[in-house]
Amino acid sequence: MASSQTPTFHLDVAPIVFQHCAECHRPGEIGPMPLTTYEEVFAYGEFIEYVTATGYMPPWTPDDTYSHFVGERVLTEDELATLSAWVAAGKPEGDPADNPGLPDYPEGSQIGEPDLILTMADPYEHGGDMSDQYQVFVLPGDPDTDLSIRALEVRPGNRNVAHHAILGLDVSGTAQALDANDPDPGYESFGSFGFDAASNFFGGWVPGAATVTYPPGIGRTVPAGADVLLQMHYGPSPVTELDQTEVNVFFSEEPIEREVQTTFMSPQHLDQFFYLPANQTRTFHGTMEVSTDVSLISIVPHCHLIGKSWEVFATSPNNQDTIPLIAIPDWDFNWQGFFTFPTLTKIPQGYTLHGIATYDNTTNNPFNPNSPPQNVTFGEGTEDEMFFVFFDYVLYEAGDESIELGPSGDACPTDLTTDGVVSVDDLLALLSDFGCLSGCQADIDLDEAVTIADLLVLLGTFGTNC
Repeated sequence: MASSQTPTFHLDVAPIVFQHCAECHRPGEIGPMPLTTYEEVFAYGEFIEYVTATGYMPPWTPDDTYSHFVGERVLTEDELATLSAWVAAGKPEGDPADNPGLPDYPEGSQIGEPDLILTMADPYEHGGDMSDQYQVFVLPGDPDTDLSIRALEVRPGNRNVAHHAILGLDVSGTAQALDANDPDPGYESFGSFGFDAASNFFGGWVPGAATVTYPPGIGRTVPAGADVLLQMHYGPSPVTELDQTEVNVFFSEEPIEREVQTTFMSPQHLDQFFYLPANQTRTFHGTMEVSTDVSLISIVPHCHLIGKSWEVFATSPNNQDTIPLIAIPDWDFNWQGFFTFPTLTKIPQGYTLHGIATYDNTTNNPFNPNSPPQNVTFGEGTEDEMFFVFFDYVLYEAGDESIELGPSGDACPTDLTTDGVVSVDDLLALLSDFGCLSGCQADIDLDEAVTIADLLVLLGTFGTNC
């Protein structure tokens, strides 16, 4: 937007709102109000400016200046300035001919025809009492055959109340027993699956997120007789709603050569006993040694309501190299996520993984479940706390750094820093790799070298939004 130009809804604001807001803020979705027309956006203009300027919306807790992930929902400074200028100008409508139109939101599967559909046995009734609910549903796999999986796609049955979902895996039958003891479909569990599941993060879904499809040769296995666990977070609703969510299962088309594995950092890796005294803020630092070269796929920090912030990174043995993985400066339990790196991310053997979490057990924390604050220890309940960082990974192979994990076309080849725009940062990244002749990160034209040809391609797309 030129500095002398007054922004209008159809030309300047609609593209921002339609790209970043309307995925959830449209009829039939979880957003509390639709934002699909000029009249709808006009009515909430000042509110939209406030929640975007403060970073509350769109919901994205990781710091995008620290690291990047598939499906980031972050407004640029120019987009924020456009919204503010539009409100300051009186929210002019402009020419309807300039409106780009709503995106074609996918109906049904985003991937294709599933090989298997796992469905909740019965619809779940979420009460209209304006409260959040965490309910776990047990979805039996194949009783006789291992399932080789390239993608698991959660398809919410009622997007009016479906806030997010986390998948797990149980090979012990424990979840079925918990389900049998709960009169409602599934069973209630706030922080995790209520027991030590075989996998606590087997996949997930949040509104607007693209389903991750593993590259050829990489995948997961659901053992014969195992149960897939579906933890649904249902958001507050003034009326009773029914949900019957499904999980689409896509089998691997090629043999799985590298099984996706999960490891986690927990209180046993901390530098001190995990204990949160009332009226104190405490920071805990966990470390894990990396015993072999690995390629990270995704990362999931996890704590409860007293959690305040996270930073996770890896350091070399001599501390001369640091790999930033994720920073969440303002933790929000209700917007926890399952964060997938844009490409496989190598962590070399001998490096150390660090997880630093701060907890605020004072009255300054508006999410503190106890008033007045109480001493808090590790546990499953709402008033307990946790310290976990889950890492999904495969054993490293040469060339992993160039294997993309986002949907096809999700990134530009010249967006070397994967920040959504081809900028000076990408130019500097290319120049730092200039002259490389093997395994080059900035080999844009894929000729096994970084040369003037790559530089010309980048300059030809300079300024492009990806």
